[in-house]
Amino acid sequence: MDIKDAFAIALKQARTANKLTQEDFSNISSRTYVSSLERGLKNPTLDKIEDLASVIGLHPLSLITLAYMIGRNDLDTTELFKVVSEELAQMHV
Repeated sequence: MDIKDAFAIALKQARTANKLTQEDFSNISSRTYVSSLERGLKNPTLDKIEDLASVIGLHPLSLITLAYMIGRNDLDTTELFKVVSEELAQMHV
């Protein structure tokens, strides 16, 4: 599955899990734009991911992580965070 489709699923899952409607994002986006993201028709910018996550009540990395977990079901959360931690350590972050 490509990341755009995985992000679409992740956004919808996060939104519905928090009992939000597409209209609840009206301060940052139109309902039409949110719908197009959830259908995988558009790619959000990093700024938009931050805005969307804020409305949902998540850290933007949580929303992106959920998308990668959906798109690549070969790693569980612990394994994914281990990979990310090791890569960041190698960059001396």
